[in-house]
Amino acid sequence: MIMSRIEAPRDEHTGDLVGRLLTGLPAEAVLTDPDVTASYAHDMASFCPAGAPAAVVLPRTVEQVQHVLRVATELRVPVVPQGARTGLSGAANATDGCVVLSLTKMDRILEIDPVDRIAVVEPGVVNAALSRAVAAHGLTYPPDPSSWEMCTIGGNIGTASGGLCCVKYGVTAEYVLGLDVVLADGRLLSTGRRTAKGVAGYDLTRLFVGSEGTLGIVVRAVLALKPQPPQQLVLAAEFASTAAACDAVCRIMAGGHVPSLLELMDRPTVKAVNALTRMGLPETTEALLLAAFDTPDPAADLAAVGALCEAAGATAVVPADDPAESELLLQARRSALPALEAVKGTTMIDDVCVPRSRLGDLLDGIERIAEKYRLTIGVCAHAGDGNTHPTVCFDAADPDESRRARESFDEIMGLGLELGGTITGEHGVGVLKKEWLAREIGPVALDLQRQLKHVFDPLGLLNPGKVL
Repeated sequence: MIMSRIEAPRDEHTGDLVGRLLTGLPAEAVLTDPDVTASYAHDMASFCPAGAPAAVVLPRTVEQVQHVLRVATELRVPVVPQGARTGLSGAANATDGCVVLSLTKMDRILEIDPVDRIAVVEPGVVNAALSRAVAAHGLTYPPDPSSWEMCTIGGNIGTASGGLCCVKYGVTAEYVLGLDVVLADGRLLSTGRRTAKGVAGYDLTRLFVGSEGTLGIVVRAVLALKPQPPQQLVLAAEFASTAAACDAVCRIMAGGHVPSLLELMDRPTVKAVNALTRMGLPETTEALLLAAFDTPDPAADLAAVGALCEAAGATAVVPADDPAESELLLQARRSALPALEAVKGTTMIDDVCVPRSRLGDLLDGIERIAEKYRLTIGVCAHAGDGNTHPTVCFDAADPDESRRARESFDEIMGLGLELGGTITGEHGVGVLKKEWLAREIGPVALDLQRQLKHVFDPLGLLNPGKVL
């Protein structure tokens, strides 16, 4: 990680803060050892400065979270909420003298209701743990970020995260029905509903989803569930160019097909995955497209999509014969980001999203940017919804290479906007993309968003310096 040096401050103000926190929290829930608090200072983003927290608090109850916010408001101390810190935008990075509010101990699944098809959870529940719990009831919670074995539901809500299945099932925001949120002054706000429908009043629930902890602290969520689909089958198609692979994506979507997954890996990514996993993927291909269906007759759907891939110029189309073979293909895709990290030791992972029709233009542009800056930039993409993850590989110990990495990252975001896209499809803004957010939404929207922030957090104590 590339960030500022961390050295926790210790003074009378810090002592007063800790003393006040301990009046409503057990001693084990308040961490002040500088060596320990430093480990909570940042998420997984590069080039994002991190400050030194005065204390780290690990509450287990809503009342404890309310106590922390009341103390922070009275003493005018910033509060930085955190989940598992798997984020990639610096949204969970500490600021100097703040209270880091780690919600990982609030990890209970409070309710699973198969009739209403909802789950009620605390923010520290790990995504994969929820998925396994609801599967026992014949249900599924579709949002599946690549870090699903580690990331928490609270963090997913904070960044409005997505995943591999978004092309069919949508992103986190579409599954959050209601929230309990502790506001900056310690009041508890309930938003949304448990019902399948509900349009009463402004949609405050959606406002909190993706707000990255700048408006309030989510302490409970009502989540929509879906019936468990049949096991999916996967097809792999090789292409001699990324343009041909992107043409296949357009043909598939224009043809009315609804894959449960439609993922793309370019040649640098395939090569990196092979180096890490020894899977034997075809390194001669310029792009590998994975399509999956969880329909009653997935083989027929794969055959139709395979024909479209061949029409777009696929050099090979290989459908999996069974779920086990399908899982091996998906494991290659899930290995993409750690494989690219192994190339040089450090990565900057972008999440630019463009209209599907411009996906080929984006990938061609990224290839030119990689050549311009003499860097390895691998692209894995949720191709079905135009959400790409250009991953810049660089040596953090090399100042010139680090500079080129950051400049290439910015150039990719600029290209995404030129193509009618957005700077972030699922990772959020955090610290990393604040300047780019202003460019994307414009001065009027930026002013309104700052006014909204002031309504919920008039003292500016919640996750300061993030997003806006």
